[in-house]
Amino acid sequence: MSALPGTTGRRRIYLMRHGHVDYFSSIVRETGDTSLVPLTDLGQAQATAGGKALAHVTFDRAICSGYPRTEQTARGVLAELDTPVPELEVDKRLVELHGGGFGPINDRDDIAAVMTFAFDQAGRPGARMGPEGEAFADALDRAVEGFTDLLMSPGWHTALVVAHEGINRLLLGWCTGNGLNAIQSFEQDPACINIIDVDLAPAESGEGTEILRKIIKAVNVTPYNYVKHGMNMTSLEAIFARDPA
Repeated sequence: MSALPGTTGRRRIYLMRHGHVDYFSSIVRETGDTSLVPLTDLGQAQATAGGKALAHVTFDRAICSGYPRTEQTARGVLAELDTPVPELEVDKRLVELHGGGFGPINDRDDIAAVMTFAFDQAGRPGARMGPEGEAFADALDRAVEGFTDLLMSPGWHTALVVAHEGINRLLLGWCTGNGLNAIQSFEQDPACINIIDVDLAPAESGEGTEILRKIIKAVNVTPYNYVKHGMNMTSLEAIFARDPA
C-alpha cells in the first residue's frame, strides 16, 4: 500500500471548501438551481491563493463534488502547482447537503438568518437541513462512504478533495469520533484547507484494509488571510453578505 514517506500506512487528504459564490447571482435567479452557481471573482482569487500555498505538494489524486464551484476551485488550485498535476475526478457523494422547506426567502438577510444556525441541531435525532431537506445522518453516510472508498483505493498517498462547507463539517466530525454532535464547531471559510491524515493497516481478518485512526493536522486554514484579521463574520454570514470582502 502506498503511504506517506516515513510512514508504513498513512495517507493524507487536503480537504478544501470551494471559494466564494453568490447565491443571488443571475444564474440562480434564472434557474432556481444553486448547484449551478459559479465562483465569483473573489472565489477565484481565493482558489488561486490556495493553489499557491499548496504549489509544492505532489498530489496523486484530485477529487471534487462535480458542482461548478468545487470544480473551479480544484482547477484553480491545480493550475498553481509546481508538481505533476493529476486528472480531476468527480465523486457526487460529496455534493452539499440538500436543503429545503425554509419558507419564503426574499433577500440576503432572510437566508442568512435561516442558515446561521443550520448546523447547530444536526446531532438531534432525525435532524435535517431544513424541514424538507436532507437528513444530516444520510449526508454523513454518503460523505463517509466516498471518503472511505478513496482511502481504501490503491496507489496513492496524498490527495486533494474539494467539497462544501456542510460536507467538510460532517467529515471533520467523523474524524473526531463524535459525528454529528461535533459539526457545529467546525468553521469552514471559503477556499479553506483542512489536512487529515489517516492510518491504515491490513484488516485482522486478513482481507482488505482497515482504518486505525484519523488525525486532524490542520483546520480552516485560509492562505489569503492566515490570521483571519477582519474576518469577523462566520462563513455562512459572509457567504450571504452584500460585501463579503
